[in-house]
Amino acid sequence: MITTGVDLAAQPARTALAVIAWRGDHAELEHLQLGADDDTIVRLSRDSARVGVDCAFGWPDEFVAYVTANARGDAPHPDHRGLDGRRRLAYRDTDRAVQTLTGRLPLSVSTDRLGLTAMRCADLLAAFGAAGDTVDRSGLTGHLVEVYPAASLRLWGVDVTGYKTDAAARVRATANLLDHAGWLRVDTAQRALMEASDDALDAAVAACVARAHAVGATHPIPEDARARARREGWIALPDGPLARLV
Repeated sequence: MITTGVDLAAQPARTALAVIAWRGDHAELEHLQLGADDDTIVRLSRDSARVGVDCAFGWPDEFVAYVTANARGDAPHPDHRGLDGRRRLAYRDTDRAVQTLTGRLPLSVSTDRLGLTAMRCADLLAAFGAAGDTVDRSGLTGHLVEVYPAASLRLWGVDVTGYKTDAAARVRATANLLDHAGWLRVDTAQRALMEASDDALDAAVAACVARAHAVGATHPIPEDARARARREGWIALPDGPLARLV
């Protein structure tokens, strides 16, 4: 089995791509790069059982309705006023599910600095669709799945404190990940790139989460959340240890 992980950014320069081949009792990081454009991502994902993309696949239903009503000149619905109402506009069902499982709320695709990246993600999903792939934002069908590497690492018990902003912390985080995943083979250049770039590290983790999803080792989507998940997207989170991947 092959899985791909994508740490998506608004521009290709900060977009990382990882491809992992799973071979029984071990896995090999076959490709790791920064600077991946949409065509490269689609092309290198062609043989993958799952493609894990670190970006929101959609916006909250309430937010979409709110913006549409605002464009018509309608007053905000009473349910969307005040702080509690604005929180409903800011977060998706899956974001709240992540908070329940991990204790941490993801950044809001509506109100934080994710909008441009989410717009690029919409383009990327369209590119996969144009290439003949099934695009299901929930991940229930097709081979595309939304992932959240930092939350997955937390559930796997891998300490990566400070890896987003501190170079020394990123070196420690890479070592911790490879210690926990002793079955993952990386070469010297790949390890150096993971230590130098949190984007590259996240892409490798995204490919691991894609594997978890492919083998049924992620938390299921509640039945009553599935219709909304197909519009908003749904973050796949592991429900077992890293060792379960091989």
